[in-house]
Amino acid sequence: MRYALALDLVDDAQRIADYEKAHEKIWPEVCEHLRKHGVLEMEIYRLGTRLFMVMDVDDAVYDATAMAQAAIHNPAVARWEALMWTYQAPTPWTPAGEKWVAMPRIFSLADQP
Repeated sequence: MRYALALDLVDDAQRIADYEKAHEKIWPEVCEHLRKHGVLEMEIYRLGTRLFMVMDVDDAVYDATAMAQAAIHNPAVARWEALMWTYQAPTPWTPAGEKWVAMPRIFSLADQP
């Protein structure tokens, strides 16, 4: 399954640069956590302060709620998430207390005749 998610960054050039630098090589514990919970591929794109994530997951393994709960109990992942939140900001459409928000697909070329 593929997910598309959105999140914003704090509108500060240095913080944006630091966020991108942090993603040049993320912490090994974070990679392990993602893969353990069924994330097969993840890419993040940026336009201004808007982030767009594409995440491909193994449906047999992936459970967003379980992954989030496991992150809370993994000290390295929890530290990573706390650090990332210093750079990130909710979109205007993000429910309170959430970060990345799923974007519904509105078009697929494959669905066209």
